[in-house]
Amino acid sequence: MTYTAVLFDLFDTLVRFDRDRMPEIQVNGRTVRSTAGHLHQVLRSHAPEISLEACYEALVESWREAERLRAIDYREVPAPERFDHFFRRLALDPARLPPGLGQTLIDTHRSQLGKAAEFPLHHGPLLERLARRYRLAVVSNFDYTPTAVDILEREGVARRFSAIVVSDAVGWRKPKREIFDEALRRLDVGVDEALFVGDRADIDVLGAQQIGMDAAWINPEGAPLPPGITPPRYELRDLADLGAILGV
Repeated sequence: MTYTAVLFDLFDTLVRFDRDRMPEIQVNGRTVRSTAGHLHQVLRSHAPEISLEACYEALVESWREAERLRAIDYREVPAPERFDHFFRRLALDPARLPPGLGQTLIDTHRSQLGKAAEFPLHHGPLLERLARRYRLAVVSNFDYTPTAVDILEREGVARRFSAIVVSDAVGWRKPKREIFDEALRRLDVGVDEALFVGDRADIDVLGAQQIGMDAAWINPEGAPLPPGITPPRYELRDLADLGAILGV
């Protein structure tokens, strides 16, 4: 096939999320990895009655509620909405807190999450070679676009992408077609001119296939394809395999 554009998933495709790089805290006698310690440091000067344990539980509950809502119809729950739930769980009224505190908490959370993203060294040269021949885009399910942009800028590769499309800005998550359509619109390419690369068969491969786009599935462990999903055009063990497929 001849392509003019290559679209990438972000987490566990371009970058690997390593939970062991998250900060450690002690909660109820056990060690957990969470951003809650940093959030609590921000929050306690304004709401000293909130304990670290309560902060952690509210953060976990806000994530669970966001995941519940996303599973209904793939609508994104953006970070500000998630943190509204966080405040409600703590019985805090944002209107009674200092202006901008919610944004400070989101940015603190974002900073710590970004540190857990590991960018494999060989991905940079591959993207550089691909960018000479193809229009590149990132299409990511995530609740806060600045986190994705920060990670790519930190690694010096953001400039390789003509579009960075994140679900919080679109309102819909993969496999819904709206997020793929938005990326193709920004790239100004047709669906038959693009290849989508991702690690989730049920989200990345299926979503691309549903709009008629070819897909390359990163499947390092050789896992079986989930039932009901057509085999993708390509199956890779590592993103490096894409170079040989696309001739770069």
